[in-house]
Amino acid sequence: MIRHIEFDRLHNFRDLGGYRADAGRTVRWGTLYRSDSLGKLRPGSADWDRFRALGVGTVVDLRHPFEIEARGRVPAVDGLAYHNLSIEHRPYDQSAISPDVDPWRYLADRFAEVLDDGVKELRTVLEVIAAEDDRPLVFHCASGKDRTGIVAALVLSLLGVAEEEVLADFALTELATERLLADWRANHPEQESIWPSFGRAPAEVMRLTLGDLTERYGSVRQYVAERLGPEPELTGALRRRLLTSD
Repeated sequence: MIRHIEFDRLHNFRDLGGYRADAGRTVRWGTLYRSDSLGKLRPGSADWDRFRALGVGTVVDLRHPFEIEARGRVPAVDGLAYHNLSIEHRPYDQSAISPDVDPWRYLADRFAEVLDDGVKELRTVLEVIAAEDDRPLVFHCASGKDRTGIVAALVLSLLGVAEEEVLADFALTELATERLLADWRANHPEQESIWPSFGRAPAEVMRLTLGDLTERYGSVRQYVAERLGPEPELTGALRRRLLTSD
């Protein structure tokens, strides 16, 4: 099976299937996708036809409303449910980060803010993903890197995927960094990034994030239980929806 799905304008569209969970089960292929902004899709284009051929029934957009206003959202069509759930409450401009800071520690601290501030939205995101629906779901932010990476890490961890696999999934965005940066430059011709690590997504960022979460709460599941709400029901629903039966 192919994890990366090729599009002309989408650079980071990936299938989260195939990862080994516990009890000998695996994450189902063709059920849960992560992506960069679906606002780049246009009806009538080859990309739109490729997207529709996947049978996606639900899109979860993790961006701020101001990002959607500036860059658009997935086209509205009958049979495609759309949820805008902005999990980041303290927006920041990565291109303007000082080159003097420790980049991976800085990003992990921003991820911690999302995990602290966005508990209501994160709970709803996980509930939408877990909802009984035979059709695939895709969640995305602007680059499919940070906010999308946080949600993917939570979901895979709750499914019992090993941490090293969770980290490896996060780092796969590095394969798309150059194309994502080219998009950013085209959309921001008046700006210049001063941060050498802009656009990067090394595994170390998520390693620090999960380490901080474990130190504070004991585990990802305990974080969910303490901050997002009843954990066994949510984890059970995610596992029924996303894991193979054997």
